[in-house]
Amino acid sequence: MFRAAQTAPECDENFWGVVRQGGVYVEPQAGEDAAAQHRRETFGKGSRDHGERMAPTPHSVEFARCFLPRVASPHSLAAMKLLFLSSYAHLALDPAETHVSGGAELQVALMARELVARGHDCVLVCGDHGQADDRVLQGVRARVGGKFQTGGLADTLRAVPRVFRIIAEERPDFTFVFGWTTWLFFLLWPRRRGHTRLGFTCMLDTEVNGEFRRENPVRGALFEQGIRRADVRHAITDYEVECFGRMGLDCTLYRPLIMPRTSPRVVEKSIDFLWVARCQEIKRPHAFLDLCEALPEARCVMISPNENAALWQSIADRAATLKNVRLIERVPYGEAQAWYDRAAVFVNTSTWEGFANSFIQAGQGGAAILSLSVNTDRLLTRFSAGICADGDATRFRDAARSLLHDADLRCTMQAGAERFVAEWHDNARNVDLFLSALSDTKPAR
Repeated sequence: MFRAAQTAPECDENFWGVVRQGGVYVEPQAGEDAAAQHRRETFGKGSRDHGERMAPTPHSVEFARCFLPRVASPHSLAAMKLLFLSSYAHLALDPAETHVSGGAELQVALMARELVARGHDCVLVCGDHGQADDRVLQGVRARVGGKFQTGGLADTLRAVPRVFRIIAEERPDFTFVFGWTTWLFFLLWPRRRGHTRLGFTCMLDTEVNGEFRRENPVRGALFEQGIRRADVRHAITDYEVECFGRMGLDCTLYRPLIMPRTSPRVVEKSIDFLWVARCQEIKRPHAFLDLCEALPEARCVMISPNENAALWQSIADRAATLKNVRLIERVPYGEAQAWYDRAAVFVNTSTWEGFANSFIQAGQGGAAILSLSVNTDRLLTRFSAGICADGDATRFRDAARSLLHDADLRCTMQAGAERFVAEWHDNARNVDLFLSALSDTKPAR
């Protein structure tokens, strides 16, 4: 076994690299020559045992800058046109919009806005919600691609020729999909015709660890074909890099972008426990209400857009019986950060996540993190940013009680949450990493 080096050699500020499977620096073994070290870096097997990172798995984003093959600086790349297929990304760019969606759509919007600021041309192809076509939102053009956001077969088939026509008109250098969708398979057609190159950014661990295909055999098989034939692949967690490697595929690791503040940070912590997620079974909202019920002295706020009418109504009915719980159905993107600012502890009860945007916003707001199951890349442990109960409900309640009543513990973990955001989520650096993967990809035409 060969552990990834814990310290980085000095490197020039202009040195940029692509995080690729087999491209990570590892500390030389005693008596080992350069060729043997290269073989270990290239062919060594990764391991997740005891939370250790083994070569060739990236230890962290910081390794991307110093240990990997040299490519052109992202700042020197010629201006490109990038198209993003996303059902709801336009919502995050429209200041008049009160509806919100999930983390993948937010990441599309943030990336497109950052790329436009660097002089690239970005086009969103969004679902048809009755909005006008070809609007410009914060410098990003938003086209309407049909009602494919419904996921229905008939709506998708009607949208296919429209989306293909837009790609043929726009002729983007790259067309990107963030997260699982069979559209990744459909988009192989315009790629084959030379209208675009295809990129995929993995947003959820289950997209590449086999879980999605096991639960959705047909759609999962089509989706994985798209992954394998994509020209560019991005991961946002170390575990996703490992999964790509097990599929025999390379990828580029970057961390999710953060939403810039629109107002000063709120100082007063008037919420003990905050829960923010879409109303879906995978988010396990009732697990949070179980916690609120067990700690009646805690001030709790639950923000959950209604995406499952029956589940949401069951939450609303139960929350109404708990005097210490305030349930809010919808908060616009621009107002969300203020809620994290006011929270002493952010609570996550999801079964799976990729890299939760809510963890990042919690860190921005100086909130400790309490998680029932999710500990992405062991960040809660590595940064002392919070506590993960590893799926144990009793431990989850005990940890919540400790964070509620132990001010020293709470403050330590609040500081750790701020630290992980500062170290991992610098937008400029992560956009550089995103672009670095595009610099050595052959043109589509």
